[in-house]
Amino acid sequence: MSRRKRGNRTMFKLKADGFSWDQDLQIIHADVVLEVDGETIIDEPLCVDVGLPALLLSALEDTKPNRWADPGEWSRMPFLVCGCGDPECRAYSFRVEHEGAGRIRLTELEESPDGTSRELASYEVDQAAYQEAVRRLAEDYLAFTEGLDYKPLVKDTPAIVRELLERLSLAEAGHTAGE
Repeated sequence: MSRRKRGNRTMFKLKADGFSWDQDLQIIHADVVLEVDGETIIDEPLCVDVGLPALLLSALEDTKPNRWADPGEWSRMPFLVCGCGDPECRAYSFRVEHEGAGRIRLTELEESPDGTSRELASYEVDQAAYQEAVRRLAEDYLAFTEGLDYKPLVKDTPAIVRELLERLSLAEAGHTAGE
């Protein structure tokens, strides 16, 4: 279940390309690839905006999803969800734990409506690589949505993303200064 690369470096890749906007559903799609140490965990078109605030928050602090949470509880949303935008339909849920020493544990979960979850896989990744990948996805999202008549599920999503990007920049600046 746990994968760990020798040394302190783990290859981490999170990439979203081909952003598109479903005007009827008011959601943003992208072709998402998530890889750790060469293992492809995700490679498919998904809705990226519903869980983007929670994904950004996970770059700053520990998070645990609840795919049945109310949309207003944006910090508990799964990071990536089905193309329909509904986390209850299908979602990729990850618990994120900041372990110190520049490491993050990313644990993929299978969630149940009763609040229990089953761990599917766990990966230890480099915090700086994780933060950089999450930042790029968030910046691409903001650039794509600029100028759209976009009304996301959580109406403040773009503002939340901007605020969390600012917090992430401050955290990274502090981390770089403290190295």
